[in-house]
Amino acid sequence: MYPLLRTAKELWLNRNAEPLAIGQDHVTRVTAWPWDIDIFLDLNNGRVLTLFDLGRLGLFQRMGILRTLKARGWYGTVAGTAIRYRKRITMFQRLELRTRVIGWDDRFTYFEQAFWRGGDCVAHAVVRTAITGGKGIVPSAEVVRALGMPEDSPALPDWIRHWAHAEDIRNWPPERR
Repeated sequence: MYPLLRTAKELWLNRNAEPLAIGQDHVTRVTAWPWDIDIFLDLNNGRVLTLFDLGRLGLFQRMGILRTLKARGWYGTVAGTAIRYRKRITMFQRLELRTRVIGWDDRFTYFEQAFWRGGDCVAHAVVRTAITGGKGIVPSAEVVRALGMPEDSPALPDWIRHWAHAEDIRNWPPERR
């Protein structure tokens, strides 16, 4: 089940938080609860992605993105994720989730998200999102204009540009065998 109470809590806690600029970290504190754990007694890999949603929502709220989406009838959607899991996350462990905007291209915005436990990064992802409206994907230039942000993206790191290129040339739909 989607963590609706956690989502409401994240939005409530950040309703009056200081606004963030591009590149600044939004921090969300997360605990691995028993219902987040898989049969191997680790934080379920799918739940990690769901908890990353919380971090992006908090960031969206602090950057004014949620308000702009609502006003224009736009929606955010995840268009791809590249993730590394590096250390076990077990029940009742407390984590710090750091989320920030890295930059954007013509269609997508890229977010960096990482779970930290003490000084260790235990999971790290780049998430590619799109804003959609009545006619499909809203061009990034239109989105950043609506948000009052600079139209020029910060330079995307090479590894993200290469990943984005690999996604662009990937077959879709996949071949059916």
